[in-house]
Amino acid sequence: MPTRMLPICTACGSQFDAEALSPPEHCKICDDPRQFVPPSGQSWTTLSALKENHENKWQQDSVDARVWSIWTEPKFAIGQRCFLLETEAGNVLWDMITLLDDETIEFINAKGGIKAIVISHPHYYTTYVDWAQAFNCPVYVSKDDQEWLCQKPPTPQTLRLIDGPAAAGEKVLAGVTAIKTGGHFPGSLVLHWGRKLFIADTIVTVPSAYTPHPRPPGQTSYSFQWSVPNMIPLPPSEILKIWRAIEHFEFDTTHGAFGGMDVRDKYLKKRLLESMKIQTRGEGWEQHEILGQVI
Repeated sequence: MPTRMLPICTACGSQFDAEALSPPEHCKICDDPRQFVPPSGQSWTTLSALKENHENKWQQDSVDARVWSIWTEPKFAIGQRCFLLETEAGNVLWDMITLLDDETIEFINAKGGIKAIVISHPHYYTTYVDWAQAFNCPVYVSKDDQEWLCQKPPTPQTLRLIDGPAAAGEKVLAGVTAIKTGGHFPGSLVLHWGRKLFIADTIVTVPSAYTPHPRPPGQTSYSFQWSVPNMIPLPPSEILKIWRAIEHFEFDTTHGAFGGMDVRDKYLKKRLLESMKIQTRGEGWEQHEILGQVI
């Protein structure tokens, strides 16, 4: 595939519409308090340079063969993974990584290509233009967060803006729904397919999520953060909005943003609500509407 010589932030992986030899002075994604500029300062690379010493890997889910994780090695920028979902209505890419090379395109095309891309929030917009052009498909993002796009879409049809209030759902393909939860960003999205919830940074999987049954009382499974790397939690008012957005969807599996963040449990929805209550109480709230929610 042809590689455009556009600057890419090495801290977050965002690609900018600028000359590679004259990158922006600052990355607006990293200057935002939800992210950070490394102590070494702002630095830039390009897709061409990235391909010289990085490659993408992919792995089929151990339980559902229709789900593939794709990530970059060695780790680049934030280090998230994306997912290729082989649905009956066509393939969907959930979230995005910066590196896109010929091998990745060949792998995905061998699986039937991509009918739609859905990106959870601005930290993962990365090289969305390259992905959209490579697979000739639309990219769904939240209208609330479009100000964070660092590149203009190649055509007006490229971007599909998910609009509406919190809890608004967008049918991407049959059986695949993007849900606006807000929280991390005003337009943060999760994706529901079957009994799976793809959660990215809106609902963050924590280590005690993997504690086996019988689980000790008080064990949480998820946290809810305004800033994940800077560990700034969301207030209960925002946590309640997330619950209202997903409470009518059934799920027993969550897939998080990073490798290994896959949790399965027939009681998982109940565990997610309990995690919301644990965080709310931990923030000092003994009375709040979220504490009275039941399944």
